[in-house]
Amino acid sequence: MSGAGAARPSLARLAAQLPRDKADTLLLLGAALMVLAPHAEHLPLWVSSLCALTLLWRTLATLRGTRMPSALLLLPLSMAAMAGVFMSYRTLFGRDAGVAMLVLLVAFKMLEMHAKRDLFVVIFLSFFLVLTNFFYSQSILTALMMVASIIALLTAQLSFQFTGKVPSLGRRLWMGARVFLLAAPLALVLFFLFPRIQGPLWGMPGDAQGARTGLSNSMAPGNMSNLAQSDDPVFQVRFLDPMPPKPKLYWRGVVMGDFDGRTWTPLRRRARRSPDQISMTVRGDAVRYELTLEPSSNNWLFALDLPDRLPELSGNTAGVSSELELTSTLPLSKRVRYALSSHTDYSLDGGDELSERARWLALPQGFNPRALETGAQIAQMSADPAARANAVLGMFTKMPFSYTLQPPLLGRDSVDEFLFKTRAGFCEHFASAFVVLMRAADVPSRVVIGYQGGELNPIDGFLMVRQSEAHAWAEIWIAGRGWLRVDPTAAVAPERVQRGLSSALAQNAPAFAGLGGLLDFGGERNALLEQLRFRIGAINTGWNQWILNYTPERQSGFLDSLKLRLLHWRSLALLAAIGAVVLLWRALRQRREADPVDALYSALGRRMSQLGMARAADEGPNAYAARLAQATLPPDQLAALKRFLTLYSAHKYSARPPAPGLASTLKSLLNNI
Repeated sequence: MSGAGAARPSLARLAAQLPRDKADTLLLLGAALMVLAPHAEHLPLWVSSLCALTLLWRTLATLRGTRMPSALLLLPLSMAAMAGVFMSYRTLFGRDAGVAMLVLLVAFKMLEMHAKRDLFVVIFLSFFLVLTNFFYSQSILTALMMVASIIALLTAQLSFQFTGKVPSLGRRLWMGARVFLLAAPLALVLFFLFPRIQGPLWGMPGDAQGARTGLSNSMAPGNMSNLAQSDDPVFQVRFLDPMPPKPKLYWRGVVMGDFDGRTWTPLRRRARRSPDQISMTVRGDAVRYELTLEPSSNNWLFALDLPDRLPELSGNTAGVSSELELTSTLPLSKRVRYALSSHTDYSLDGGDELSERARWLALPQGFNPRALETGAQIAQMSADPAARANAVLGMFTKMPFSYTLQPPLLGRDSVDEFLFKTRAGFCEHFASAFVVLMRAADVPSRVVIGYQGGELNPIDGFLMVRQSEAHAWAEIWIAGRGWLRVDPTAAVAPERVQRGLSSALAQNAPAFAGLGGLLDFGGERNALLEQLRFRIGAINTGWNQWILNYTPERQSGFLDSLKLRLLHWRSLALLAAIGAVVLLWRALRQRREADPVDALYSALGRRMSQLGMARAADEGPNAYAARLAQATLPPDQLAALKRFLTLYSAHKYSARPPAPGLASTLKSLLNNI
């Protein structure tokens, strides 16, 4: 017998040997642990440690039968814990501080249980704490964990309710699961029909927008490479037309025009304008797609170059800047979905003159002197801006530049150090250096940050774009051709654009070869893992699209559709037919399952009611027989009545099996009354 197999019977015996109050308390501690443990991920370490010690203290006290600590100890301990929460969050209000206090309250209450009422206080507080888990994660895994926690709490609650023999733990678990399953249909109905709440559930905008990773409003060495190590989803895309090839999947975000020598930021004093005010020429058909954007702490909307219209947002307004940045008026504190169509072949500002040309050529004085000198030399080599750009790209290709997530630290003249010393960097280094050289060569240029590529799930057809796809590229302006996208990273690591980040890291950074192998599931050896990962991703996508994205607008559409369907005479007739079938089935089942002896007893009651001697509701057959013994009935009827009630009482309250032909005998006696 294996070790695990031997451990189970010993644990079962140990549980069976425990007194009932100890076993129930340990069950409650286990259920509370299931509720508290998921919060350890986002709580301060001291809160999680204090909760663990409190539960351990309560467990040892239960097993040893020692007394609970007095209020003189618990009161200062709880006050110190609340002070610790205030020092950690600088407030006692809001999502994080409130959850921390609730977690500590549940843990401390375990040491202060003296009556059954206290037990139920712990259980109901735990039910509320289960809900708070969804403040931090609404994934399927979280939902399944919370279902298990609810069933455990219900089992603990049921265990305290029994007054006699207590069923086995497995049977109580099944009873808790049945209670949950009985409530599930009502929860589903409320989910689809109860009015949806606008905005974040906890109603704290500061909480809703805090602590989320993503693109920032500036770009300095290290920003993008840090994002590349995050696997958090940014948005999902469902293409209604054939998806463009991966090298064309540039999801435009923020355009950077101001450079202080180290950090790029958007141009100041920019104006919004409508799409029809932007000078652009498109070629070919647009690609239609639907994009679901995750909540973020900013206003940026992402789209393929070049969207032909503004997205329509519910409760929010979209706009576009002069540099074709899509933004919303209000921060995107909840998941939004919008439909767009974009052109991947276009010309932007393709005239002979560029407005505000000097702003796109500006460089800070006193920074990166070698880069400025190199740009001036490139300008003397050719008057063609495209040839100057190719010269810089050729420099990246010919010289020993490398693509890495861990580039050396750069100093004050970051571009000079990158170009002529370290020559190792991420997309931000290449885009920044390229634009500086282009401006130094008198070619208007700018940095664009956003996302490039994405992973297509063949199971559901959704393209998932994660933070690891964050990317920076450049745009140069050429008279007559407009703004042209140039990706200097592709000159060093073309596989980054063609196949994604993991391929680029595996080939350009030997130190990450192992990581790249783990990330790349495209090989035949990982076909099974690849399929499993895609299927899990498809399930998560369905969860996000149909459950988490069930917005007030979708609910309104669903209810309108439901109303139209229900008001149709065919639907009404179908519902009536289903209701009639259910009622008929229930009546037949009750009739089939009815005890014929009980049916004859009910018939006797009706007969005696007609004779003016009805049975009281709380009157048993023996008491009824004793009262009817004084009734003024003919002797033969009175004898039949006494015998009927005697046989019925023996049938109902005797441990012996029913006599054969009892129903026939009772029916014969009833006929004589």
